[in-house]
Amino acid sequence: MESIGLFEAKTHLSELIARAERGEEVVITRHNKPVAKLVPMHAGSEGVKVARRRAALAAIEAVREDIRRDSGGMNSDQIVQMIHEMRDEQTERKMRAAGLL
Repeated sequence: MESIGLFEAKTHLSELIARAERGEEVVITRHNKPVAKLVPMHAGSEGVKVARRRAALAAIEAVREDIRRDSGGMNSDQIVQMIHEMRDEQTERKMRAAGLL
């Protein structure tokens, strides 16, 4: 991976973009310290997508484990019934609070 100074990067930006399109990566420096990296769009965006997917799957798995642990061995029909009952209770509380019951 090549490093290039900021002034030179500004001067040759079109060339650097073409290199990125070919799959190359370039580190841009300011006063000889790395401050940015020019990478191909597909590489950066794919990495973000993969990271987001992994995070989403981990969150789903955590919720599934919480449900498994907290359900006490309930099957899916029982869980659905419990959710309906909880919603009905919540609706009734709200209606009572509004003076409709």
